[in-house]
Amino acid sequence: MPENSGVRGVKSASRTVALLELLAARGDRPARLDELAGELGVPRSSMYQLLRTLIDCGWVRTDTTGSLYGIGIRALHTGTSYLDSDPHVRAARPHLDEASDALGETIHLARLDGPNVVYLATRESHAYARTLNRVGRRVPAHACALGKALLAERPDAQLPLPKGPLAAYTENTLTDRAALLADLARVRRRGYSIDREETVSGIAGFGFALRYDSPATDAISCSVPVARLGVEHEARVVAVMREIRTKIENALSPASGAPDWR
Repeated sequence: MPENSGVRGVKSASRTVALLELLAARGDRPARLDELAGELGVPRSSMYQLLRTLIDCGWVRTDTTGSLYGIGIRALHTGTSYLDSDPHVRAARPHLDEASDALGETIHLARLDGPNVVYLATRESHAYARTLNRVGRRVPAHACALGKALLAERPDAQLPLPKGPLAAYTENTLTDRAALLADLARVRRRGYSIDREETVSGIAGFGFALRYDSPATDAISCSVPVARLGVEHEARVVAVMREIRTKIENALSPASGAPDWR
């Protein structure tokens, strides 16, 4: 719980959330009891009891030997409910379809979450293999067009970047802070971000912040294989995505009556 919340955290609840986030972050790598207890600094017996409780509730699953643990199906139910109930995602979906139909490329919607972006919706292109980014995936904001579009909405002194080194996804990822700040300055002047093979080799991205919040927390992007990204196609991608951004922003203006989630 944030230190400035003014509310004393509930230790058992914080421990449960930390465990679920740890299991979710491991993806397809199940964990053993000792690993989880050590990672979270929890006594082995307490961790076992917590795991058994969450298994009974469907939030954690285990293998037939009872020695491996992973995230359970209830997490999917909750995540789906989040997407279905979010007015921003709901309003954006038809416009993502429109962009996909117009461009024939992969279109994303994502939200800033600390130093990362989380993908909320994707419309895949059928013209090339699936890219790295899928719904629910977290990617460092500095390493993708979506994230850079949202970072550029904030002053340099308030960027939610990690304190340590910036992770590299490809050899083109901007890991030097000075270079990143210079790129964000260009994003502000241009009005959209460009990711040239910084997240996935062979893929360029164009990101557009959605300014129905200030500073923006959501953004859309278009991913295009660099092999077919000519000057004319790039200009069309930018023009279409600018139009789609305006349509989504208009649908989610304060007059739309959508809840102001925080």
